[in-house]
Amino acid sequence: MTVSTTQARLRVAVIGAGYWGPNLARNFTASAFWDLVAICDLDADRAQGVADRVGGDVAVYSDVAAVLARPDIDAVAIATPARTHHALVLLALRAGKHVLVEKPLADNRDHGAEMVQEAAERGLVLMADHTYCYTPAVLKIRELIAAGSLGEILFIDSVRINLGLVQPDVDVFWDLAPHDLSIIDFVLPGGLRPEAVSAQGADPLGAGKACIGYLTIPLQNGAIAHVHVNWLSPTKIRQMVIGGTERTLVWDDLNPQQRLSVYDRGVDLTQQSIDGADAAASLVSYRLGDTWSPALPEHEALGAMVSEFAASIREGRAPRTDGEAGLRVLAVLEAASRSLTDHGLMSPVQSNIHGASTDADLVEVGR
Repeated sequence: MTVSTTQARLRVAVIGAGYWGPNLARNFTASAFWDLVAICDLDADRAQGVADRVGGDVAVYSDVAAVLARPDIDAVAIATPARTHHALVLLALRAGKHVLVEKPLADNRDHGAEMVQEAAERGLVLMADHTYCYTPAVLKIRELIAAGSLGEILFIDSVRINLGLVQPDVDVFWDLAPHDLSIIDFVLPGGLRPEAVSAQGADPLGAGKACIGYLTIPLQNGAIAHVHVNWLSPTKIRQMVIGGTERTLVWDDLNPQQRLSVYDRGVDLTQQSIDGADAAASLVSYRLGDTWSPALPEHEALGAMVSEFAASIREGRAPRTDGEAGLRVLAVLEAASRSLTDHGLMSPVQSNIHGASTDADLVEVGR
């Protein structure tokens, strides 16, 4: 499909009108870059309800094929269960549509790799809906790390716990950890590329799946990341601590008054030679400096994400959270599942060689 690079608005359909689809529909409707022209759901009444709420001339469908057959639709946003992503995304790509797909990218890495490869071969944009990566806080974290403000990263500790719904088809890792993994992948230069991970989980309810999980991810240069996810906590915590050689950052997503705090505090180790010998002794010194909170702009993450989706299509480039980012998250989740089965043993993470795409793989749209 060829899309003009002029300021004409792109035309999009939302597939899935359950929990997340209405949020996407609302943001596409509010965007200056998009016209929402269709909503599709197996439950036509539910789709009609979303169309009524967003207003405008939005067609309602219960048949995906009818939506994809429309030549005037440039892109689709898929907000359906992960087990359906593979089939729906391939249908959409083969119909010439750019695709935005809800996290996780697919229900397994092989399916995700096939989706990425299909998009690359057809010169279409495949974007993962890693919404947190478009929040002002996470964009600022990425900026600070890229600028070297934290120094070399030493550790990342992420907690995402609440009294949540026990999912019928996935465990707590696949339900909650994609958020944390996509954020870590987004803020680290080069993305999240561990060689192996270790996962431990517990099922005290007898639900048949892990309801509490701890994921350990060795990073480059001896650094480490740890993710704690939990459906059973009576309190809700959304916090990430990123420690560096220069400063430590704390992100508290539930504190709107001060989401980010940067601490100029840390531990310094210096090595000194003893009596000219090669043996070295480490001297520990503690750095106690100021704490500051970066100013953050106010914007809705989904609004920024749909704008990025439009920009990537118009500019013929990969979006910030492309299919490869989705694959890196899937690779860690699959390794975590294997480790969980192996009682916490380290499990290798499959590299993203198959299905890799680059900006060059995307056609120059409308040139």
